[in-house]
Amino acid sequence: MNKPLLPTLAFTLALVSSASVLAEEHGHSAHWDYVGQEGPEHWGDLDPNFDLCKRGKNQSPVDLKHFVDSRLPPIGFHYKPGGHDEVNNGHTIQVDYDAGSTITIDGRDYELKQFHFHTPSENHIAGHEFPMEAHLVHADKEGHLAVIAVMIERGIENRALANAWSVMPDHPNTTVHLATEVSAEDLLPTNRDYYRFSGSLTTPPCSEGVLWLVMQHPITASPKQITQFAHVMGHPNNRPIQELNARLIVK
Repeated sequence: MNKPLLPTLAFTLALVSSASVLAEEHGHSAHWDYVGQEGPEHWGDLDPNFDLCKRGKNQSPVDLKHFVDSRLPPIGFHYKPGGHDEVNNGHTIQVDYDAGSTITIDGRDYELKQFHFHTPSENHIAGHEFPMEAHLVHADKEGHLAVIAVMIERGIENRALANAWSVMPDHPNTTVHLATEVSAEDLLPTNRDYYRFSGSLTTPPCSEGVLWLVMQHPITASPKQITQFAHVMGHPNNRPIQELNARLIVK
């Protein structure tokens, strides 16, 4: 994560503070989608800026398996309520976050910028696909990205989603202000054990050099909450599993 940023990553970081780091288009780049001729299997051919989507060797998402046990140190979570605006950008539902909430890993602080969702899950754990997955997107002062991924299974209602989902914008390119700020803390499992691997953005331009921290334990959302998100999206918004290649999944 200390290597120089890829040129395409610079564009991504400009989006962190606005609409989306993992689901927003780059200026005049080609339109992309999750279905049809603009779907994931075609992303690498839509625009030269998307070449890594086709040729990258450290792409996300992955099926996490064959773990290497290295006794990873705990992630330092320093979250406070800060989710203020909810955005339907046509690719996901995203909650933009106030400055000041961070994680600490490897002695480096990463600030939470936004969180958003995919259904079904993008990453799999030991071959298992979950109904939904949350991505909490962070950036450090140099622009390196770290994503906390949380698997969501069907169960009791999630209180963080109950607040946000009550005003979920159901039309693309729509933003609503949340009267009560949402806390990302409510999207974390009680047990904070995690898997770690080096990957990429899961949407164009598929920039690599992203630190992925996948919670080992899922949280729950009610079937109604999961269905509401899927209905607004209109179709699955998950990128297919990518080859692991020579990467290790550490736990």
